[in-house]
Amino acid sequence: MQNRSAAVSLKNMTSRVKLLIPAALAFLLAAPTVVASSETQALANHWKTSKQYTLDIANQMPAEDYNFKPNPEEMSFGEQMAHLAQANAYFLSLLSGGKSPIDKPASYDKATVLALLTKSFDYSISAIERATPAQLSKSYKTPDGTMTGIGMIYFAMDHTTHHRAQCVVYLRCKGIKPAEYRY
Repeated sequence: MQNRSAAVSLKNMTSRVKLLIPAALAFLLAAPTVVASSETQALANHWKTSKQYTLDIANQMPAEDYNFKPNPEEMSFGEQMAHLAQANAYFLSLLSGGKSPIDKPASYDKATVLALLTKSFDYSISAIERATPAQLSKSYKTPDGTMTGIGMIYFAMDHTTHHRAQCVVYLRCKGIKPAEYRY
């Protein structure tokens, strides 16, 4: 009698395990998507903050000073901001598999550059939010070397910080206290 109930118990356990295996596999297969989704959402939120901070810095420079450069070898304030916008859209277009929506502007005046920055950040945020785990882990050839999708996002973030910081120095050269940094 004891052997019979042990056999029934073992049979019940085997049935339960057979039911759990597909559920466990489904969970394990979905886990990278959940992690990627939470990471891309965190990155997209950072880019939203970066967009606002960059636009605040860009808005602080008077329109008549968008051609200002601290020395002849530097890009002007407007060129720095346009370069930042073009680079972001370029890298995120590689990730999303599309063409960059940002072309070289006809001028570097304040209105043109602000529109370019807004379009570039909106495009970049959207590309990050839509990025799949496969896009994030894929390797891409860029002018700066081969990078994964996630590596390109971090590279673009660092590049944005670099050029925006130069623009902060330009503001200080003009006697303008820059907006408070936020992350």
